[in-house]
Amino acid sequence: MPFFTPGDDPGSSFPELLRRIGRSPEMTMAATSIPGNELSIPHATTCVALTYADGVVMAGDRRATSGNLISHRSMEKVVQADRHSAVAIAGAAGPAMEMVKMFQLQLEHYEKVEGNSLSLEGKANQLSAMVRGNLPAAMQGMIVVPIFAGYDIRREVGRLWDFDATGGRYEERDFVATGSGSLHAGTVIKVGFRPNLSRDEAIQLACISLWEAADADSATGGPDPIRGIYPVVAAIDADGWDRIDDIDLAARFDTIREEASSR
Repeated sequence: MPFFTPGDDPGSSFPELLRRIGRSPEMTMAATSIPGNELSIPHATTCVALTYADGVVMAGDRRATSGNLISHRSMEKVVQADRHSAVAIAGAAGPAMEMVKMFQLQLEHYEKVEGNSLSLEGKANQLSAMVRGNLPAAMQGMIVVPIFAGYDIRREVGRLWDFDATGGRYEERDFVATGSGSLHAGTVIKVGFRPNLSRDEAIQLACISLWEAADADSATGGPDPIRGIYPVVAAIDADGWDRIDDIDLAARFDTIREEASSR
């Protein structure tokens, strides 16, 4: 366990702690980049998030692609950050997963040192700094573009942010989509969204958006009932993170399939 003098104490910042002991998080994430070989690196694709009356819903398909190949069919792109927040990743899978793990550790470290959790906006700021730290890898094609969302305990409302490759963060009021199928998924949510959706309506709209994205974008994976693989869908409200069961999702996608067939 490292010890620090009063003037050299990294405080509650876990990334700063890594820098003080010579393990920069930026160097760790950038090391996953392989210049000139981007197509062989698995990339995560489509994720969405939208607000509803009591919180937020996040959803992401399970497919990862390497160029025109399907490299993984069951990747989990929506990851719980802490009890009241989550991250959805799109872009280069390696740096993205490393970033999420670092982000989870930062939140846990801060809470242990300070005795209180970061505010939801503070968490968004911290993730923004991590995305900015990945900029050298992003310039080589290893871009990571996450979505961050959660339930703001202080304001008692669901909030969500999207990011660009330089670390810029932008709070969205209603919904956000990222990844290769974001145009199709975002359009579906834009058409179907209205203020104060119920939890069930928001989950259904997220499922429909991923279905339509998978129908139009080859890099987005749809539901796979043969293998029992369904998108990761979670709701976050005052009670915290709640991942929707695959049995529930299977019934929802069966309904969506029947409606699509009837058209």
